[in-house]
Amino acid sequence: MHLHTPTEGDGAHDLRHHGDAEVRDEGSALTDLAVNVRADTPPAWLRERIAESLGGLAAYPDGRAARAAVAQRHALPVERVLLTAGAAEAFVLLARALKVRRPVVVHPQFTEPEAALRDAGHTVDRVLLREEDGFRLDAGAVPEDADLVVIGNPTNPTSVLHPAPSIAELARPGRTLVVDEAFMDAVPGEREALAGRTDVPGLVVLRSLTKTWGLAGLRIGYVLAAPETVAELERAQPLWPVSTPALAAAEVCVSPRALAEAAHAAHRIAADRAHLVAGLREFASDGLCVAEPAEGPFVLVRLPRAAAVRGHLRGLGFAVRRGDTFPGLGEEWLRLAVRDRATVNRFLQALDRAVTLADR
Repeated sequence: MHLHTPTEGDGAHDLRHHGDAEVRDEGSALTDLAVNVRADTPPAWLRERIAESLGGLAAYPDGRAARAAVAQRHALPVERVLLTAGAAEAFVLLARALKVRRPVVVHPQFTEPEAALRDAGHTVDRVLLREEDGFRLDAGAVPEDADLVVIGNPTNPTSVLHPAPSIAELARPGRTLVVDEAFMDAVPGEREALAGRTDVPGLVVLRSLTKTWGLAGLRIGYVLAAPETVAELERAQPLWPVSTPALAAAEVCVSPRALAEAAHAAHRIAADRAHLVAGLREFASDGLCVAEPAEGPFVLVRLPRAAAVRGHLRGLGFAVRRGDTFPGLGEEWLRLAVRDRATVNRFLQALDRAVTLADR
């Protein structure tokens, strides 16, 4: 694990590349293991609720009910909740609204936080977690004078679930600690979650409702933070930032029924992930290595000739996420979204063929 200050532009990594690029245009017909959105979503009851909300589009959005529902879901006062147009908007708000001198992003992780900070004119330092350490956090590697620290949990793309005490150890007086929990509801029991905690100074937790519920096209997420931080971020938001359909989705997605369904899905994802990882281990003789233990709805793998393998997989009907756009990773890495067993079995057969073709 080491500290790295990227140079201007840092051409080694395309921070604006995301998994959806793999399935655009000619990739739209591919079986998608590139995007970390749960398959077969949104469910019918959620689509119906969103459709019902369309009758109210003539009125300006009113987020009070959705904000109250999110607050109740985490047992927090509403002053600690800010609804956003997905977690991506929250990263932009944090970069623009907070007065920070030395922001640090813990990588490999989702690249949008760093991109947003750079766009806002900040110089960003990176703490790079290493494969030989299992991509696990060492709180001591974060500079003491960092006044903004960003980390994902579970982390995209490594699928590492950091212990909550290890992350809380990063908190300092005068430091904003941003924890991206976009995939936490895919972890059974939401182990290691910090959402709802009010005892960690400077804590800002981001949640997304787009991954588990298949709402990437609707853009809905939220921030949990101290009231003064929420107020600062809210001042940086445009008026009516979250649409009426997205507010309707937010309200119902934090209902007891939805939480029970998400909990069930998390256990199913864990079983499907174990099936995928077991299948991937069969490729050890081909040099494939799985970053373990994987705890998110995706798996990170390293293998020789990964770019060629990825290309052959596309020819065989499968899209996977390249890993070389993540700081701390290189061309030999790929991220695979967890899918149902039938899809995984077809993928593993295609991977066997792709590896053979890449070896020729």
